[in-house]
Amino acid sequence: MAESLMILAPAAGIAGLLFALYLARSVLKYDEGTDEMKRIAEAIREGASAYLARQYKGVAIFFAIMFVVLLALAIAGYLVFFVPVAFLTGGFFSGLAGYIGMNMATRASSRTARAAQSSLNQGLRVAFSSGAVMGLVVVSLGLLHLGVWYYILNWYYQALEPAARISNITSAMLTFGMGASSMALFARVGGGIFTKAADVGSDLVGKVEAGIPEDDPRNAGVIADNVGDNVGDVAGMGADLFESYVGSIVATAALAVSAGFGVPGVATPMVLAAVGILAAIVGTFFVRSGEQAEQSALLGALRRGVYTASIIIAVAAFFLVRSFLGSENMGIYWSILAGLVAGNVIGLTTEYYTSSSYGPTRALAKTALTGPATVIIGGLSVGMLSTALPVVIVGAVVLLSFFLSGGATNYDLGLYGVGISAVGMLSTLGITLATDAYGPVADNAGGIAEMSHLDPEVRKRTDALDALGNTTAATGKGFAIGSAALTALSLIAAYRDQLVSIAQKSGMKLVLDFSVLNPKLLVGLFLGGMLPFVFCALTMSAVGRAAQSIVEEVRRQFREIKGLMEGLARPDYARCVDICTRAAQREMVAPALLAIIVPLLVGFLLNVEAVAGLLTGATVTGFVLAVMMANSGGAWDNAKKYIEEGNYGGKRSDPHKAAVVGDTVGDPFKDTSGPSLNILIKLLSMVSVVFASFLLQNALMK
Repeated sequence: MAESLMILAPAAGIAGLLFALYLARSVLKYDEGTDEMKRIAEAIREGASAYLARQYKGVAIFFAIMFVVLLALAIAGYLVFFVPVAFLTGGFFSGLAGYIGMNMATRASSRTARAAQSSLNQGLRVAFSSGAVMGLVVVSLGLLHLGVWYYILNWYYQALEPAARISNITSAMLTFGMGASSMALFARVGGGIFTKAADVGSDLVGKVEAGIPEDDPRNAGVIADNVGDNVGDVAGMGADLFESYVGSIVATAALAVSAGFGVPGVATPMVLAAVGILAAIVGTFFVRSGEQAEQSALLGALRRGVYTASIIIAVAAFFLVRSFLGSENMGIYWSILAGLVAGNVIGLTTEYYTSSSYGPTRALAKTALTGPATVIIGGLSVGMLSTALPVVIVGAVVLLSFFLSGGATNYDLGLYGVGISAVGMLSTLGITLATDAYGPVADNAGGIAEMSHLDPEVRKRTDALDALGNTTAATGKGFAIGSAALTALSLIAAYRDQLVSIAQKSGMKLVLDFSVLNPKLLVGLFLGGMLPFVFCALTMSAVGRAAQSIVEEVRRQFREIKGLMEGLARPDYARCVDICTRAAQREMVAPALLAIIVPLLVGFLLNVEAVAGLLTGATVTGFVLAVMMANSGGAWDNAKKYIEEGNYGGKRSDPHKAAVVGDTVGDPFKDTSGPSLNILIKLLSMVSVVFASFLLQNALMK
């Protein structure tokens, strides 16, 4: 029965894409607004499309080189011949998911502003529907990609015995995620550098130096800032979570073999993901709000959708596990439930530390009374403190899922439980990502309302939606980070299984020592612990350099374009977009290559045990550092908005200027370096898995 129900994976993918098409058509039916609104939206759309076109051309060169490398390894017998092709398809679908989401977001922003002229609920519906297109496209393309490849491999290996056939299928599928991971890292790093260079540069000159409002049309950097929201927070986030989603499913499927589940164990995560798509579709119908602009009311509207989807998955998973794995393995269901609950709880803890509705962010806003230095100190403190609960939650999920699934008596069964808990956490991704991708649309809508000189009531409504977007974006980042940690742990376990499988097939004698007393593994731990900090240093300095160029350009235009400050002349928006584009393309190369080169060097110079240490160290420090950076940035951002609401002097006061400095520091924290760490820790594992056979046989130290 399990194998026959596997058809639900591609079928649900197709259903999700059809519903996303329906939502897209419904959004595009809304009026785009005045001619000025259309002109601004078109400029943002053209800038975002031009950036992605240039990015994809550069990434295509990398993919061509890697395809040749993987093909050479396949010819040499280190990989099956499907891997080079699957590497390309994984990267293609990851990029496609990001592109579709970005294209939808740029078309929805002006329509959201126009809908907000009618009512707050209308604005919310348009922005959320746009985000739902992104969420459903990501999960649908991911599951469709995996489903199609499963049937291709199942046909190719049909002559083998069932156990050998499923072992070969999962071993090949485990390597598929490298393409998606590579594309995700380029998209996240490049998009993050673009968006924060524009945001930081335009804020420093516009709000701090010139004293003009955010999104003021006199600021040459505002169009680049709005473009950046789409290429970083929509296209980048979509590619990021596509990779997490695919990675968690294939890692769990691979672990099913050693756990002794065979085809039912492979089918369980894929069918669970299919149920998640259908649950997300149902959940979208529950997102409604009144005309209250309070954060609690708007958050409640979005939560209804997420919680509805979660309940549907929790009920369906019970019957799924009992049917596929038998009543004796119902501990697997509790592992799924642990991951599902943990995803929601991590989101709530992130909201607590970043939303202005709660004490930490309000206390941070108060520190602005004594200047920017105390704002920086307070924001770092909030971020560091906020790491405690997510770490405890993920630790609890690992222990619960391991032992509830039977890990005490069967170690491999416990690892499967950890893997399936990650799938459980990501099973709501279709609607969870919708609440995240909604944020940049609302942010752009506010900018368009400001630049189009719409009624102040419209800006008030879009600001309410934007503030909600900041909270949901922070919540989404917490969810992404938590799922990345569980996925990375599953991939590390799958890496070990891959080594054992390779050794058995080649007849090698393999003794793995994963003890922390093994000096090679210990060195790997230290190297892995260091890597996220070096990675963040590269991405932070990249944003700083690019932002300096924007600062100089905006200052030049204020100085040289006569009548600009008086509103009698238009700035050269395209120049700032071009500066950010060129900087992002140039600066994203070094951080991205770091994730690919380091595990290969460690594996070649030391051995595969040192690589396991590298992966473990990077996962631990990368997870904690990502939480800290995302939450510090979110708290700084919302502390600034809390002051802008009229607290502690309101806009243009000294505390507001101090909070703007904190927000400027937090921008690359929460939108460039922090989110990119999610992909780093998973790409390291994916690269290690793909090159495992080569490293196992060619390491200098045995």
